[in-house]
Amino acid sequence: MDREVLEVDVLFVGGGPANLACALHIAKLFEEDGGFDETLSVLIEKGGEIGSHAISGAVMDPRGIRELIPDFLEKDCPVEAEVGDDDIWYLGKKGKLSAFWHPKPLRNHGNYVVSLGELTRWMGGLVEETGRVEVFPEFPGSELLIEDGKVVGVRTGDRGIDRHGEKKPTYEPGIDIRAKVTVLGEGAHGSLAKQLIREFDLGGKNPQVYALGVKELWQMPEGAVPPGRVYHTLGWPLPAKTFGGGFIYGMKGDVWDVGFVTGLDYEDPHTDPHGLFQAFKTHPAIAPLLEGGKMIQYGAKTIPEGGWFSRPKSHVPGALLIGDTGGNLNPLRLKGIHTAMKTGMLAAETILAALKEDDFSDASLGRFEEKVCDSWVYDELWASRNIHQGFEKGRKRGLFSAWWQIVTGGKFGGDKLDMEPGHERMQTVAEAHGPNAAPFERAKYDGEKTFNRLDDVYASGTKHEEDQPPHLVVTDPDICRTKCAEEYDNPCTRFCPAEVYEMEEDPERGGMRLRINAGNCVHCKTCDIMDPYQIIDWTVPEGGGGPRYHRL
Repeated sequence: MDREVLEVDVLFVGGGPANLACALHIAKLFEEDGGFDETLSVLIEKGGEIGSHAISGAVMDPRGIRELIPDFLEKDCPVEAEVGDDDIWYLGKKGKLSAFWHPKPLRNHGNYVVSLGELTRWMGGLVEETGRVEVFPEFPGSELLIEDGKVVGVRTGDRGIDRHGEKKPTYEPGIDIRAKVTVLGEGAHGSLAKQLIREFDLGGKNPQVYALGVKELWQMPEGAVPPGRVYHTLGWPLPAKTFGGGFIYGMKGDVWDVGFVTGLDYEDPHTDPHGLFQAFKTHPAIAPLLEGGKMIQYGAKTIPEGGWFSRPKSHVPGALLIGDTGGNLNPLRLKGIHTAMKTGMLAAETILAALKEDDFSDASLGRFEEKVCDSWVYDELWASRNIHQGFEKGRKRGLFSAWWQIVTGGKFGGDKLDMEPGHERMQTVAEAHGPNAAPFERAKYDGEKTFNRLDDVYASGTKHEEDQPPHLVVTDPDICRTKCAEEYDNPCTRFCPAEVYEMEEDPERGGMRLRINAGNCVHCKTCDIMDPYQIIDWTVPEGGGGPRYHRL
């Protein structure tokens, strides 16, 4: 097939804080250098606009943005509020204990409550204002272009293909964007990054492990929400062996940002992260905060929490991995916006040198990793290098391990502690509940304080072109109706926070079969991560499809 070819110097894949920071910084470096007037840089984003797929807690450490844009507040950066009161609660089933001591890494004074969607929209506008980077939303990167062991660009997704793979009248082939350097900043478990890591064997010393964050925004009565108020919780409703906790952040306009994080290395196959979030909101310490309010938005995303030893190799000839895509989140602080921005800036400096030397080899782009190791990103990630690993033995041992690493500043945190991939830790139903286990029963929700997954998906604004090839591919559906049903009771029907997967009667063969409601997908990629047989492949849908987040 003849495809349009676009030749560029730098291609950014993904419109998150890492790539936007990289694009902003490289535009500034080009301006200061004066020798790059003829360069062409392009940023592509799969969402309908910059920010429409951006979601995080989020409490932002301003260190990264202060280095990138020192006058970010004067330039009307859309922060919600500076953190004021900050508390950590340990929840039992009915009560709570407030932490008497807040470790320094968990103190949020001086940080800012932000909406990642609004932050990235604002940053995207700044990128376009430079006049040096073209920004194209609704263009998903569907395939890496690799020639002679070097990444030479990305093919964007075709448009106008029906669910049977036939061309519709609206068909438009994707284009090949050929670049000297391709920067992958796709967020956690990016589809192109997955291809790159597999193709070049870039896996870290430990496998990457993830958590799933599920959140809602609640509009409250006037005066009910102090902007900048921050709560974090541990304990109920999570079992002792499952990592995670809750958060509630006060935003402007009397909006609570409330969410729950569940580690995707849990053992019980009946774990339902969305259900745990709904239960969390019913706790006697949480429910009163939501009294009189209305849920207005919903979203979900995965978080890379493996730490330093789970980072993949960050460079290959022609390409770099930055931000969450490169595993640069601090798992102790559960913060990655500031490290994403810093890795973006370091990538920009690396790319500038490579362009000057016309050298895009592994050695040349390997300067990026050297810069990371010489920066405060390394200091943060090294100090928290074994945080998540400590929780593999349960909450008590995990908290002790975290405390020890905190009080020693990571100096005596030990060398690499081994981890298993999260999906390998999942037990069968018989192992978790015994041979006569009762079938899983989902809780009933009232539609006012607690919601089923379809109600929440509606609040996410998710929309896909229905007549398109499925972007969720199950490579062996027979496993779903046989082995997975027998051994794990089809955990995809529980770990997906958007009711994409359900088992239904199979009138042709009898028994049950898997139904995939791809139109519900909020692009969290939990299915690709947590399926015990690793037979689910998340790929990009047609451009612009997916959630439409605002203030998330």
